Amino acid sequence: MNETKMNKKSLVNQVMERMSLLTQEDVAAKQKIIESNLLTFANFLEANLSLLYIQRGSELPTENIIRTCLDVKKGIVLPAYSESRHSITLLRINNYDSDIIKVESDTLEPDPNACKKIPLDMIDIALIPGLAFDEKGGRIGFGDGFYNRLIAKLPETTRKIAIAFEEHLVDHIPMESRKYNLDIIITDKRTIFKI
Repeated sequence: MNETKMNKKSLVNQVMERMSLLTQEDVAAKQKIIESNLLTFANFLEANLSLLYIQRGSELPTENIIRTCLDVKKGIVLPAYSESRHSITLLRINNYDSDIIKVESDTLEPDPNACKKIPLDMIDIALIPGLAFDEKGGRIGFGDGFYNRLIAKLPETTRKIAIAFEEHLVDHIPMESRKYNLDIIITDKRTIFKI
């Protein structure tokens, strides 16, 4: 277990080193391409309800994606975390400015008093954040296991996707179980379907 953690830490360091070489202009240009690739991706277009996330820390920003989807009346669901991040409530938002609030941890989440609760089995596509990915759908998350638990609970029919810079891709991520794999990774250069 320790060796796996050390390997993952080394992979994340590789990714961070590559990312540090990008200029702000590079990052902005790549982000725009990734947003366009996601918003025109057939599975995403066809989804009735899409689970997205609001950026925390080093996750790729999603505000533009969420706002664009809401502008065209696409069904968007966002997670609201418990204090311990061991449980989740999925809430459908209709307006970014009025349905999103700052919570105690100074992060943004959907307002449970303004948004409708949605069951997991209604989600058609789920956008999953991460720090590093491989072409087989492996991912390194942020260490708390929250999204691994979410991925394991999502129905088989729910497409699990990630958006990432090409710099986030590594050769191989050691995974404890392939049940936590993603189906699709959309980068600034290509769309990768799990092999």
